Amino acid sequence: MTNAQWPPRRTTTRPARPDLEALNGLRSGKPHYYPEYRVAAERMRRVIHALERISAALVRTMEGSEALVRAVVEAAANHLSAEWVAFALVDGELPDARPRHLVRGPDGAEWPDLDTVPDRVREHVHHVHRAQADSGEHSPEVTRRHLHVPVRLDGRVVGGFVAWTPVEREIDGTDQSVLRILAGQTAAALQNCALLDHSARLYDHATRQADDLKVRNDQLVATQAELGAARQREVLDVERHRIARELHDSVTQYALSAGMHIELVRSEIEDDRLRAQLDTAKDLTRRAVEQLRSAIYALNERDGCADEDLPSMLRRLSGVHMPDELRVEVRIGGKPVALPADCEQSLFRIAGEALFNTAVHADASRAVVRLAYTCSHIRLTVSDDGTGSPDCVRRSLRASVATPSGEHRGLVNMQTRAKELGGSLTFRRARLGGLQVQVDVPVPCAPERNDP
Repeated sequence: MTNAQWPPRRTTTRPARPDLEALNGLRSGKPHYYPEYRVAAERMRRVIHALERISAALVRTMEGSEALVRAVVEAAANHLSAEWVAFALVDGELPDARPRHLVRGPDGAEWPDLDTVPDRVREHVHHVHRAQADSGEHSPEVTRRHLHVPVRLDGRVVGGFVAWTPVEREIDGTDQSVLRILAGQTAAALQNCALLDHSARLYDHATRQADDLKVRNDQLVATQAELGAARQREVLDVERHRIARELHDSVTQYALSAGMHIELVRSEIEDDRLRAQLDTAKDLTRRAVEQLRSAIYALNERDGCADEDLPSMLRRLSGVHMPDELRVEVRIGGKPVALPADCEQSLFRIAGEALFNTAVHADASRAVVRLAYTCSHIRLTVSDDGTGSPDCVRRSLRASVATPSGEHRGLVNMQTRAKELGGSLTFRRARLGGLQVQVDVPVPCAPERNDP
């Protein structure tokens, strides 16, 4: 047996305390290091919180200079636990920044009226406005609770922060560094606010100019279109007047001369059969002269007056150089609507061509022109009591379309105009006993109206 104690003494291992040296580099064995660590840690915490407040304030740049100034003043007041904080800008510097000064009191509220704040605060604000050096208290006791940090931009002073802390809160070098950082960032942020505001104004101005240019361009395009249409109408008018003069000076004169010679020959012939044939030739010549005069009148007429609607144009057409033996009636049904000029002109030309065919080929004594307005379409019909056959007209139209030869161009033109309007052209037996020409055109061809 050995002299060892039985049972053996039990040893316990206590958990090790956190080593301060491992956490902050200070030796925990010397008591004076720990208070120093606590002071440094508290200072670091305040700096971190201050930088967080500065960052939160600077992101207000997009909201404008007013929101930014309020945010940085609040950040300075919170960091220093200040009783009074004043921010002011030098007169003439950063002219777009607002407000020009901001004072925050012990209650955390803004004091917009400088006459109600303490004299020392008001004097410092005036000094900053006038770009004068800080003339505040310089005794060590007061300086530890008073801080004036200038706001610099591009090497010049553009403003300043002024703060007063309570008795229990002294200002140290860390606080000055934090306020200098805040002042420098505030100057850059205010300049960015001014640039952002200027860019926004330039963008708005450019947008308004672009809209104005678009309107002017649309007006220019519309004017060019109107000028082109006017030029086309002018060219057409000149050509129509030239053709009308040619018809009047040559063809009509020849037809009149032919009629006069027929009358001379008829007066010298006694054969009744030959005289009857000459009477027919004379009548055909007279009709040819009437149609020539009607064509000359139509060629000399402009495409209707600006204030003349389609019903008025049709009534005028019915009384223009129609043969004496052909009586034309115009009937209007429904509520008339305004149509584009080209639409009215096309319908007018279709009605004129149909009446011309009735007068020349149908051997009719009566014709009725109907114009009916409905909610979905417009219907134009020209009916007569002549000898025309719908089947023959349709065959002539198909033959003329299949093999263009110059004949029946009037029928082809009527069909083309109807298709251009998005409508249809049909031929059927009229109730009067002769031929009926019918055109159906959809209402969407009407122009938009700006009703009050």
